[in-house]
Amino acid sequence: MIAFVPAAVLLVLFLVSVRADRRRFRNAVLLGLTLICASLGVLFLIPALPGPLAVAAWALVLLIPGLGTLALGCFLVGNGLTMIRREGRSPTNLLSFAAGIGIFALTALVLTLAGQGSRAMDTLAAGLVLVVGYVSFIFVCFLAYAFLYGRIRVRGDVDYVVVLGSGLIGGDRVPPLLASRLAKGRQIQDVQAARGGRVPLLLASGGRGSDEQLSEARAMADWLIASGVPREQIVLEDRSRTTRENLEFSHAIMEAADPDYRCVVVTNNFHAFRAAMTARRAGVNGQVLGSATARYFWPSATIREFVAVFWEHRAVNLTVCGAIAVLTVVAALAA
Repeated sequence: MIAFVPAAVLLVLFLVSVRADRRRFRNAVLLGLTLICASLGVLFLIPALPGPLAVAAWALVLLIPGLGTLALGCFLVGNGLTMIRREGRSPTNLLSFAAGIGIFALTALVLTLAGQGSRAMDTLAAGLVLVVGYVSFIFVCFLAYAFLYGRIRVRGDVDYVVVLGSGLIGGDRVPPLLASRLAKGRQIQDVQAARGGRVPLLLASGGRGSDEQLSEARAMADWLIASGVPREQIVLEDRSRTTRENLEFSHAIMEAADPDYRCVVVTNNFHAFRAAMTARRAGVNGQVLGSATARYFWPSATIREFVAVFWEHRAVNLTVCGAIAVLTVVAALAA
């Protein structure tokens, strides 16, 4: 059982960190490290298994990463083709397709380098695997914790339900993704009212883009009113252009009305964890809940969110990747 002590320690640190604030990215890293250490603990148990079971366990350990990577690449390519067919060829819609192709290209490059029979090439292949492995580890951490964060439920009374805006169709119409957020916001308001608590105000947050005829907040309010929400239960924040501004400006409105306010922020599920990290930095007193998103849209959107989070923590991530690259080159030259 000693093999599981590191996993147990990391699990405690993870739970303490989550209790302190669910919206930190370090929670995701601690979760990932806990899972890795637990997996290593399981590997230490394999020698104690009967012969056939030990062979089967090692086969799973060796096969799952390779087959899983192949299956993931195929899935991403297929999803990318669906995105192109349904949403068009914009750069963001190509992300899952590009990621799938990238998996196959990197696999081919590593196998090519390792097959040269050169120690220097083997070292370069190992360095490339380490860099890709680090990025993959951060991605899995992000994905696993974002899934857990998405299980949050509203507890107690809230004063506001903040709905984050997005671009409008034709400059004046609410698109399906934004309609999903608005429906989720209204659902939260209805649940709060049904249990006898205070009825929270719906705060529609979004400014007017250069290609829009009215602010996103105004279009959102019109949608809510048309769906039956009383006008007096809607507050507008119509200056923001980014998620950070959505949250900072909404925080200012809520704090001015009540410094002790509590709120829930609503966005789409793929965006919830990154929005939560932004909300923490903006001083918003509340968690972020996600609304449903079409399944085919989720992979590309999640990859986009991960890239944004990776870049937000670029000081650490680029330092780690750069250090691996430098050590790899030094080792290859010395080989």
